[in-house]
Amino acid sequence: MSPFSQPSFVPLFRTESMLQRIREDIACVFERDPAAQSAWEIVTAYPGFHAVLLHRASHALWSRGWRWGARITSHMARWLTGIEIHPGARLGRRLFIDHGMGVVIGETAVIGDDCTLYHGVTLGGTSWKKGKRHPTLGNGVVIGAGAKVLGPITVGDNARIGSNSVVVKDVPCGATMVGIPAHQVTPSQRDARARLDDLAARMGFDPYGTPQDLPDPVARAINHILDHIQATDGRLDAICRALKEMGASLDEKPMPDLTDCGIDREENDSVETKKPRE
Repeated sequence: MSPFSQPSFVPLFRTESMLQRIREDIACVFERDPAAQSAWEIVTAYPGFHAVLLHRASHALWSRGWRWGARITSHMARWLTGIEIHPGARLGRRLFIDHGMGVVIGETAVIGDDCTLYHGVTLGGTSWKKGKRHPTLGNGVVIGAGAKVLGPITVGDNARIGSNSVVVKDVPCGATMVGIPAHQVTPSQRDARARLDDLAARMGFDPYGTPQDLPDPVARAINHILDHIQATDGRLDAICRALKEMGASLDEKPMPDLTDCGIDREENDSVETKKPRE
């Protein structure tokens, strides 16, 4: 992980540097938000852009010892945007805060370049003691909506924090963290998840229950299981017939008919209903 404990910041009242940063911020919004239509829309209607811009002013005041003015500026920024960034926090270049409502960034937090935070993210502390008590993020970190990164921990470059995760330990570079408390998703876990998704697709199960035609995912799963059972019965019948032809004596008991057990089958169901046993 590259050392970035002292990211470069815009000095107060240096117009050239300020305009350069503003252009970078607008460009990064276009790169990461397909909903952005124009630079004018970003400048006038993006709270994340406003929060970062106002933080630069409050941080400059804070660095010069004008603490009350810095806190008033950050307080007004929170009131206007719904994003609370302590004036002591250090933000790198091209930080993108998408939607932004409910984002909280603590006093000793450090954020590297090209990071992305979604709404509800907290970079918080776990101690009342003075000193470093908030997270340090590397470059290119993405933190999903509602995630909490707590304590003086380090999140490595290009790491990913899943939505609603709670991270309380250091995160390696490039890692993906999910859960409460957050744990690293390993390649084997990703492969296992892919296999489960493939099985769910073959069974007709929709993880979120929101395909275009909005069928009932439980009904679809049950219908496909019934189809599978009937197909298995057909194979067993063939085996029984072959055994009888070989002279075997089988004690066959009557089986219930599953033909009409389907739940609200659609005409366009991809799996055909198997014929009942004769």
